This record gives sequence, C-alpha cells and structure tokens, in this order.
Amino acid sequence: MSAILPPSDRLWWKQPIDKVEWAWIGIAFVWGMIMFAMMIYWHVYGKQNLSNEAYKITPELFAAKAEKFIAENTIRTETDQNIPVVKVPAGGDGYLIARLWAWYPILELEKGQTYKIHLSSMDYLHGFSLQPVNINIEVIPGYEHVVQMTPTKTGTYAIVCNEYCGIGHSWMLGRIYVK
Repeated sequence: MSAILPPSDRLWWKQPIDKVEWAWIGIAFVWGMIMFAMMIYWHVYGKQNLSNEAYKITPELFAAKAEKFIAENTIRTETDQNIPVVKVPAGGDGYLIARLWAWYPILELEKGQTYKIHLSSMDYLHGFSLQPVNINIEVIPGYEHVVQMTPTKTGTYAIVCNEYCGIGHSWMLGRIYVK
C-alpha cells in the first residue's frame, strides 16, 4: 500500500486501529488535559494577566483629554519631530495616543510608582507591545483602554505596534522612560 495510490480496501475506516496509534491518541489526549488545567492555573496564578479596563469614547474626546495632559506635564521634546516627553505624576494617569504611524507622546515614569496608562487609537486598529517586558494590548478606535502599570526596573522601553496598520507600520515605534 502506498500513500500515493488509493487504499486497496475501500472501507479503510472499518480497519482496526493499531496499538501504537492508540498510544499516540492517548498521549495527545492526556497532554491536552494537562494543558487545559494549566490554562486555568496560569489565569489564576500567573503574573501575565493585566488588570485593564476599557470604555467607549470618541477619538476627538480622547485626543482632547490627552492634549490637556500633554500641555500640563511636558518636560522637554525629543527627535527631529519634536515629540513631547511627558512626566506622568506619581500614582497618576498618563495618556498615550496611537495614530498612523506614531505613538504620541513619550512617557516618563518613576520606578516603583503605580500608574494608570490610558490608550486609544485615533484611526485604525493598533497593537501596543511594550518591549522587553512583552505587554501586549490591542488598541481599538473608539475605546479607551486603561492599564495599571508599576515599573520595577529603570531604563528605556520600546513601544511597538504589533497590528498591521498600513504602509508605515514598521515605523510605528514609541518609548517609555523609567527613571
């Protein structure tokens, strides 16, 4: 019998299953049950789950809230595009706008302080991926996502868009500084 030629016995589904095949079916079933139990365990005890909230909002209203926050808390500008670096008040709220092909503004946080970071998209679906800590959030237009963060290490963290958002997607990078 060959995999290229049709089976000699046309009622192949009535053939008995070999012991080796039953063993592999059993191994796959047991592994599936273990992973099912681990999903529940990881959800309850894992540290990967964010405590986030989402609210319906118009892009115009979110932009107005973010611009007010930026105007009140800007400490300097960076890059040739003069992107504002905004110091988020300790324990306060920070606003981050996703729009074609930029994260705006750059946030500056303090190590050990807890913040509420508000995210929203002005145009298309974007993905917020904070590297190297690997926090991933889908940023949807018309929704304000609120994520509670407590930075534990100082440094510069990259924000990468991980949802394809058009031809300039590869340039959609941002930063968060932790002092």
